[in-house]
Amino acid sequence: MSKDVDEVTGIETTGHVWDDDLRELNKPLPKWWLYTWIATIIWGIGYMIAYPAWPMVNDYTKGLLGYSQRAAVTQQIEDGKKAQSKMWSGLETTPLNAVAANPDLLRFATASGRTVFGENCAPCHGRGAQGFKGYPNLNDDDWIWGGSFESIQKTIRHGIRSDHEETRNNAMPRFGIDEALDKKQISDVSEYVLSLSGLSKDAAASGRGKTVFAEQCVSCHGEDGKGNQELGAPNLADSVWLFGSEKADVVQSVHTGRGGKMPAWEGRLDPLTIKALTVYVHSLGGGQ
Repeated sequence: MSKDVDEVTGIETTGHVWDDDLRELNKPLPKWWLYTWIATIIWGIGYMIAYPAWPMVNDYTKGLLGYSQRAAVTQQIEDGKKAQSKMWSGLETTPLNAVAANPDLLRFATASGRTVFGENCAPCHGRGAQGFKGYPNLNDDDWIWGGSFESIQKTIRHGIRSDHEETRNNAMPRFGIDEALDKKQISDVSEYVLSLSGLSKDAAASGRGKTVFAEQCVSCHGEDGKGNQELGAPNLADSVWLFGSEKADVVQSVHTGRGGKMPAWEGRLDPLTIKALTVYVHSLGGGQ
């Protein structure tokens, strides 16, 4: 049988013809490609023999080398825990306010606390601890309940107005809801509060509100409006506003008392984790 050779290329055809003119050339793959393909098949068979590969009903083939990726990861985790154990021990035995004096321990506690913060605190305070309306910004130096290591740790452990028996529970009166002040008095005292940070737009109302403030608010916020951390009374004379600096925001705060809450983390987080979290939060706002 004679071979059919393409006149243009001089290559033998397979004999397949389409539309009377199109002929399929019989041009084999390059040898190097063929050998590579065969080598990959051999390599694949060898891999299945040496390593875990085939699933079975209740198990899987272990391979001649007995390698287990799960076991390798487990060992890596154990090695990591052992490497960290010295640092955790150091954190446990070092007084909270002395952690900053040890640079290595401070870095470890801050990194650990950052992870814990992201998992537990970020939903309210934000990934960057920037806070939201009604949730404090932890990056500034405005601390409602105190910014010392001990104060921050106590806040984390016991929460604010939480169900913990030692929680801080001081609450602002609901001047409007409980009808302790009428609407005009609430409007005037709100105007005075705005004046403390230079935001008042009504001097007459602010003047009247000063009298209401002296009668109703000084005992917690102080005569100068700078607050009292022992009572959780915010500083009203700075430019930091937890619930907003608009007149309507202040009016609502006076009317309802707000009464924000924070959960107690004692019992949810172990003491060492709370300690690391305290160090991290303290580092955010230049703790006191």
